[in-house]
Amino acid sequence: MGWKRAAVFGSSGGIGAALVEALAASGAHVLAGSRSGRGPDRANVSNFRFDLKDEASIAEAAISWRGYPPDLVIVATGVLTLEDGTGPERSFKHLDADAMARMFGLNTIGPALVAKHVLPLFARDEPATFAAISARVGSIGDNRIGGWHSYRASKAALNMLIRNFAIELARTHRQAIAVGLHPGTVDTALSEPFQNNLPEGQLTAPGQSAANLLDVLANLGPKDSGGVFDYKGEPVEP
Repeated sequence: MGWKRAAVFGSSGGIGAALVEALAASGAHVLAGSRSGRGPDRANVSNFRFDLKDEASIAEAAISWRGYPPDLVIVATGVLTLEDGTGPERSFKHLDADAMARMFGLNTIGPALVAKHVLPLFARDEPATFAAISARVGSIGDNRIGGWHSYRASKAALNMLIRNFAIELARTHRQAIAVGLHPGTVDTALSEPFQNNLPEGQLTAPGQSAANLLDVLANLGPKDSGGVFDYKGEPVEP
């Protein structure tokens, strides 16, 4: 894979934990971030604490990496159902301002703040990758059935920010890229309430998902920056 030092924000989630494991197994030094600050006890994993709702915690982590910055940063966070059980709205009649703001805070603003503090760490003359877990339902062009308003909108906004970051990075860091990743439906707590009617073979194990996503990232370059790619490496329609 070639990454020497990777940071995973959201290492306690299903995909995040699998990414940490896969990256550590590849020989990279992994910075594994979670709200608890606890994680795998292995020689090449350094655990750190952060909270998407606390910008100071993100800044503190980034400051500590200034002397030896990561060349891969993955934001593996995201919510489909809020902590109080509020799930995706199936109609505009169900929209709630507070729930919508919380969804944007976690799916859009949080990853943007991670980018704010980690992108300046990238070496200007070396390859580096910033990736955030997005979703195909954030595609405006691919939206055929509507619903899930806050989740769709928060991911669409995330995709726009990724495009913005890519444009800005290209001015100063010509070998760095910023991309979104659509992992498909992965067998995690996030997707569990929605797994019942999935077609055979559509549910992916976290370990396989991590392998798929890392393989996609390994094959992307500056020309791909700003795009969103699915677990097969195919571009997701904006």
